[in-house]
Amino acid sequence: MAQSHEDIELANEYYQQGDLEKAKILYQELAQNPYNVQLIASNYLTLLKSTGDFSEAERFLTNAIRRFASNVQFQSNLAGVYAESGDLSKLDKYITDLRKESRSNPFQLSILAQYLANEQLYEQALLFFQDSREVRNNPTVHALEMASIYRMINDKSSMIEEYLNYASDSPNRLSYIKNLLQSFIQEDEELDELENTLIRKMQEDPEDTKFAELLLWVELQRKNFYGAFIQARAVDKRNDQPGDRSMDIGRIALENNAYEDAAEIFAYVAKQYPTSRNYQFARRLWMEAKEQKIKNTYPVSQEDIRDLANQYQLLYNELYPSQTSFDALRSKALLHAFYLDEIDIAAQYLNQLVQNPRAGMQLISQSKLDLGDIYLLKGEPWEATLLYSQVEKAYKSHELGYDAKLRNARLHYFTGNFALAKGHLDILKKNTTREISNDAISLGMLITDNTALDTTDAVMQEFANIELLIFQNKKAQANHRLSEMLDQYMHHSITDEIFWLKSKLELEVGNTQSAIDYLDRILASYSYDILADDAAFKKAEIVEQQLKDVEQAKTLYQQFLIEYPGSMYAAEARKRFRQLRGDFIN
Repeated sequence: MAQSHEDIELANEYYQQGDLEKAKILYQELAQNPYNVQLIASNYLTLLKSTGDFSEAERFLTNAIRRFASNVQFQSNLAGVYAESGDLSKLDKYITDLRKESRSNPFQLSILAQYLANEQLYEQALLFFQDSREVRNNPTVHALEMASIYRMINDKSSMIEEYLNYASDSPNRLSYIKNLLQSFIQEDEELDELENTLIRKMQEDPEDTKFAELLLWVELQRKNFYGAFIQARAVDKRNDQPGDRSMDIGRIALENNAYEDAAEIFAYVAKQYPTSRNYQFARRLWMEAKEQKIKNTYPVSQEDIRDLANQYQLLYNELYPSQTSFDALRSKALLHAFYLDEIDIAAQYLNQLVQNPRAGMQLISQSKLDLGDIYLLKGEPWEATLLYSQVEKAYKSHELGYDAKLRNARLHYFTGNFALAKGHLDILKKNTTREISNDAISLGMLITDNTALDTTDAVMQEFANIELLIFQNKKAQANHRLSEMLDQYMHHSITDEIFWLKSKLELEVGNTQSAIDYLDRILASYSYDILADDAAFKKAEIVEQQLKDVEQAKTLYQQFLIEYPGSMYAAEARKRFRQLRGDFIN
């Protein structure tokens, strides 16, 4: 027995070193002893097939099957030998006989199917899986294994059918099936095939909501949010829900900047279910979708802003004294302050909230921060910092407190107290929310980069003054002064920041190409500086959202990921690139 082990090790060593002739002689001798057969089978068969000695492989396996009748792997190995030798008639006869022999044993049928798949005999493996289904009288068993085989032979239609078979056994499997489909369906035609299959299954079983849920998901992959809503609406009705799935689709549409679709979805829920738990949320999100659409359509229409403010008033009147009503009043106030230049009216509404205990402490504090901003708009920084500091003190370890500290830092920046501003910003770089941290880092770097080499802060102060003008909505005046700064400080380190602000201002008045041109100047002359990734991402975003040029936007996002893999925008750029490419939404 010990001698056999030594000989097996020696044969394996010859095999691994490529000395196949010596290995073959030793394996042939070892094969005479039944004890050795299962130990040498894998290497010996690979050797015989690689050297074309199929007759010896057949003889070895025939003997092995006779000696080890319960080892079905040898049976699948023999089928593999017939296939590789090209003797297809012998393969067909052998598979036919094997199916007859295994017919009464569903377990053996499924094991043989798996081994045949390992031999890359996919069509034969499917036959055995189908036999197992018939014997078990279960049309969905082996669905995942069969789907995997259909995927390997590129039969996407049958693959989809099997995945749906798997999903039909339990609603808990839907998420898993979505992930699988997301991985394996890449083309529009495949998505169409999935849609057609789902429609057929829904017609066959109208009461099964799983297929409607999957069809809803298909529409989301196409970013056809309204189509997804049609399916969600049907699911809500079938499940007797007051718009729950419709609300989900509306939120997804809003997150993906599909403002019109989102507004229509939320409007439907609000009108269809006016006494439900979803009504107030639907009304609020309906308004938010409309607001985002107006604010992101350049140039922003003053008439639309005015109409929106009036609608917020109607919502406030309707739902008072709910939290939704107070949120609506705050949104109305901010429109008056930052878009309609009606500061006193805005302050009146915000003071109304601050003085109303029903609004809740958090909204009251948010309104105090907004009032601080209004004092800045009016040119009263000390009144502003008083309110910011009150909120900062009351919410020391809360997002509101961090927001208050950031606004205080911004105020000190506007007023030229750069050292104090930097102190606040350094604290906010950590132990806060990601958004506030990023804003703190950006402003801190702006101050550091543009004051470190100057003997005075005159240039930085001029730039901060212009940013205050922008904050105060005096944008035409700010743009003019930025142009003057470019003439005076063309080679100063702050030039890329000037380009950045001018791009933003040009975009807001609808000069899209001019906005892109300023971003290109950053990329051309300051590709090494901190604003380069901001400029590259913003350019891609403008091309996508304003110019609606999908192909160019896709190229720009892909280029961004190559050139700025460590950017804070990388995750968002990757998400947008995948969406434009047609990848799926979870």
